[in-house]
Amino acid sequence: MNRLFDGFVGSIKEITGSEFGLADDAGVVLSCTDGKVFESVEPVIDAFLESEDLWHAEGGIAYHKVVVRDKPEYVIFISDAGEQTERYLELAAISVLNIKLYYEEKYDKNSFIKQIILDNILPGDISIRAKELHISARALRVALIIRLEKDQEIYSHEIVQNLFPDRLKDFVIVIDDENTALIKELKGGEDTREINQIAKNIIDTLNTESMIKAKIGVGTPVEMISEIGRSFKEAQTALLVGGIFESDKSVINYNSLGLGRLIYQLPETLCKLFLDEVFAKGAYESLDNETILTIQKFFENNLNVSETSRLLYVHRNTLVYRLDKIQKITGLDLRNFDDAIIFKVSMLVKKYLDKGERVL
Repeated sequence: MNRLFDGFVGSIKEITGSEFGLADDAGVVLSCTDGKVFESVEPVIDAFLESEDLWHAEGGIAYHKVVVRDKPEYVIFISDAGEQTERYLELAAISVLNIKLYYEEKYDKNSFIKQIILDNILPGDISIRAKELHISARALRVALIIRLEKDQEIYSHEIVQNLFPDRLKDFVIVIDDENTALIKELKGGEDTREINQIAKNIIDTLNTESMIKAKIGVGTPVEMISEIGRSFKEAQTALLVGGIFESDKSVINYNSLGLGRLIYQLPETLCKLFLDEVFAKGAYESLDNETILTIQKFFENNLNVSETSRLLYVHRNTLVYRLDKIQKITGLDLRNFDDAIIFKVSMLVKKYLDKGERVL
């Protein structure tokens, strides 16, 4: 990128007739038209970077910060150009920002991967750009999305990057304030359990190092770089569907969504029609929290009355009484396998509809 800046700095001098230069966010001069003129600028730039000012003039030289993503990344400076000095610097700052964005788009590996997962690059250009950036087009990769709980002011990407420092194979990409994507290259022998363990290690590290609470959605592994967008979208779906049906889980794998994925794809009108067919009006709503807990534990224990009563610390007859009461209210006997299936699906459908109403 320095070659781009050298040409730019020279062009500014030709246009303005003034000496011009550019420094990075560490105060190091990257390019300037006359080294003698700017021998003393670095100490001034260091102090300028510490200040909150966007503009500064001292010793016949004017300085202007170039802010990228709310952070000053460059300082441009120009010898006195009269009344046009500030205007020249403002225009030059816009040009530096555009050069930075152009370079990232053309040469930065993370930006390239981000373009793929966000569908901002033509499929036919992917293999060409991968070759230019020396990224293997064929390698087993999986997308994970790390989603922070809302209102956490800590960014997770630096911690995740430290966990996966190989920037030639693993790509950590900031999507927004809450979401960070990890495109992880796999060795080839990892199964779903091992990939989930990678995700769990990230969760544990975030919690241990910075008390960050997060959930991770996991897509399916893909072999071609052009397919990582699909894995990323699957990870998004995993977080979305898992947030409805498996809100207690911190790691949600697209391959393990089960009935939730099927129900999520159904129209809400069809779901409401199904519930109306299964339950009389107000029947499901009349079940209190204790009854719902009983039903959940009964399902978790494979419809085993004895085991469920033991875990609930109630007498077996008490549980039988509750099941009879449920049958009387809903018309479904949970001890009957077919009725149990209908009720289980109904609970998931109800959860989906309730979640949708809260979102709206």
